[in-house]
Formats: sequence, C-alpha cells, structure tokens
Amino acid sequence: MTPSKDQLVELKRGVEEVLVEPELEARLALGRPLRVKAGFDPTAPDLHLGHTVLINKMRQFQAFGHEVIFLIGDFTGMIGDPSGKNSTRPPLSREEIIENARTYEEQIFRILDPARTLVMFNSSWMGEMNAAGLIQLAARHTVARMLERDDFRRRYEEGRPIAIHEFLYPLVQGYDSVALKADVELGGTDQKFNLLVGRQLQQAMGQPPQVVITVPLLEGLDGVQKMSKSLRNYVGIQEPASTMFGKLMSVSDELMWRYLELLSFRPLAEVESLRRAVADGRNPMEVKFELAREITARFHGEAAADAARQDFDQRIRAGSIPDDIESCVVAGDGHGMGLAAAMTAAGLTASNSEAFREIRQRAVRVDGVRVEDQRLELEAGKSYVIGVGKRRIKRVEVHRGAGAPPSISTEDTSCE
Repeated sequence: MTPSKDQLVELKRGVEEVLVEPELEARLALGRPLRVKAGFDPTAPDLHLGHTVLINKMRQFQAFGHEVIFLIGDFTGMIGDPSGKNSTRPPLSREEIIENARTYEEQIFRILDPARTLVMFNSSWMGEMNAAGLIQLAARHTVARMLERDDFRRRYEEGRPIAIHEFLYPLVQGYDSVALKADVELGGTDQKFNLLVGRQLQQAMGQPPQVVITVPLLEGLDGVQKMSKSLRNYVGIQEPASTMFGKLMSVSDELMWRYLELLSFRPLAEVESLRRAVADGRNPMEVKFELAREITARFHGEAAADAARQDFDQRIRAGSIPDDIESCVVAGDGHGMGLAAAMTAAGLTASNSEAFREIRQRAVRVDGVRVEDQRLELEAGKSYVIGVGKRRIKRVEVHRGAGAPPSISTEDTSCE
C-alpha cells in the first residue's frame, strides 16, 4: 500500500475536518484496508456534482486499497433527516426509496470501481431490530445532547415543533457505524453531529471509535449558495454532455479553483502548478476548459467530452453571436493587448476604468465566456467577440501594430 503519510496528504485534500487526525494516521499506519463508510439517503433520484465531492473522497480511499461501503439509507430515508432544515422533513414512501436507490447505484459507478465497492442498505439490520432494541439504542443518548444539534436547538428555542422520530435519525445513522464496524465515516459538514453520534455509540458498545471526516458543501454555479436542484444552480451528473460542459464554463474564475480542488482528480501539485501559470499570465479560461473537459469525460466519456467542447465553441462562442455584429481592429503591441484597453479602443467602454469596473461586475464576455480577470491579455493576430452587458457587442481583431492588416475585409473598420 501507499505509505501512510502520503495517503494522509491526499486524503486531507479539500476536507473540512478530520476527527481525530492522529487516529487516522495511526490506522493508516497499520497497513490493512480500512472500512470506510459513507451514507446516502435516497431522497432524490438524480445526483449532482455537489454529491460527488463525498464520492470522490471515497474514490481516493479506494485507490489506496481501502474497503469502501456505499450505504444507502433506505431505513433512515423513511424517517427523514432534518439536518439544516427548519422544519420536519416529510418521510419518503417505500416505493420512492427503492426507485431512488436503484438510480443511485447506476450513478455512483461512474466514479467508484464496482468491483471494489460494497453497496449496502441499512434496512438490512434496522429492519430486523425490534422495539426493545430500538429503546435500548435510544437509552444511549440524552435529550440534552440532541438539543446541542444546531437545527434542533434553534427550533426548540423558537417554539417550533420537533417530532420524536427525528431524534431517532442520528441514533440510527450512528448505529450503522456499529453494525458495519466502520473505521472511518465520511459526510458533509451538515452531518457532523450525526457522524459524532456514530463515534460515541461505537465507544459505548466496545468498538474503537471511527474517525470522522467532513467535506465542505460545494457552492453552486452562482458561487454563493450550496449546489441544489431547488436553487437551479446545479450540474447534474446525468445531464447531457454539452449541458454539463457549458454549465462548468459559466463558473467564475474564483470558483474554478474550488471546483478543481474538490472535483478534479488532478494531483494537488498539478493544481498548484495551474495556479502559478494563471498568476504568471495564462488565460484562466484555458484552465476552465481543462476542468470542464475532465468532468464531462468522467461522466460521458472522452469522445462525448470532445464533442461537447466543439459544440460549446460553435454554439456558445460562435453560434449565439449575430452574423451582422460590428467588426473593428485595435492596435496592440507585438504580443497583444490588455482586455480593458481593447474594450476602450473598440468603443465598448468610455475609459479603461469603466472597462475594469464592468469586468469586476462580471458583465464582460469574451467569445461567449464570462471574464473576471482584469489582467486578461488578448493575443495579437487573433479575433475576439467582446460583449459588455446584453447590448454592447463587437468583433475585435487585435493587430500586431498600428493600422489594419492587409488581410482584413473592407467591411471591417478601425475602432479609432
């Protein structure tokens, strides 16, 4: 197996917390495969990239030779986890759970190795537990401890109802770790309380307590709210390749790095190398193309990813641009011209300061892609379609020196 210290570096990538890190290091040093558990309630049939942050972490453990358990919470799904919610979540019907679970299995194997993934259902043991067993389980936790959970505490303080069955959810999830003898449990930051309940129950029942690893909730395409279908800021892993590619190209330059850290399978050293390249002047749009292609290829294959890139070029960068837009030439130096200067020279903005402001406000698109890098350089000898807002748009050719090049059409005019 890979040396434990090398494993630890990669396994900590993009995580929020490791509780407790020395325990994880000690277990990795044992040199045996760890039992790594992550639970998913089949509350919706379609997974999006936000869900895959956790699945990607499972894949990392799998790559290091550990035993990965994808636990489908068909029993807990009938309770309804209220994590992060302000009210009781309606439980799902058995039919809904079975159908959603079936689609989950189909989707996760686009990331995980089916031969090295154990898919289990927590109804396997919870369905066999009688009322006496459930009462004994409930006796191992207190109401005071339950009210330490943020959402329960807020609802209690505000006088909003908390159903008794909601207290059972963390206990059942925690007991899953006992039943599976988990070494590690993974979950989102909103699951921290439940994960720690599992750790406590294992201790109470004479097992070594599991290590808890929480991963952040991925921001959606808006860069603000967590990715969610209800907020329409998501990228579904079953969406068509061209849709997925286009959505990923729409993320901000800043959010791109977040996605590279949490979604890309590139080594951390390679991501840092890309950061340095952009800091040294590389167009961040080129890095975004690499990210979009990698993610799209993961879920749709190499050929579909290449076709999606071509479709993006034709449909977004060219096809959506009117044929009759005004064209002009701006005079750059031997290498090119800054975007802000080109916008001003083209008459799209009155001054460079206005151009910088428009870029900061995310109102500028180059070849159909939103740009936020105020230092972006346009290459000499190339033509770009630059749009500011919805109405100002021009095709701008950056000449290598003063005056129009001999090859330019008579319909094109100098911007000066």
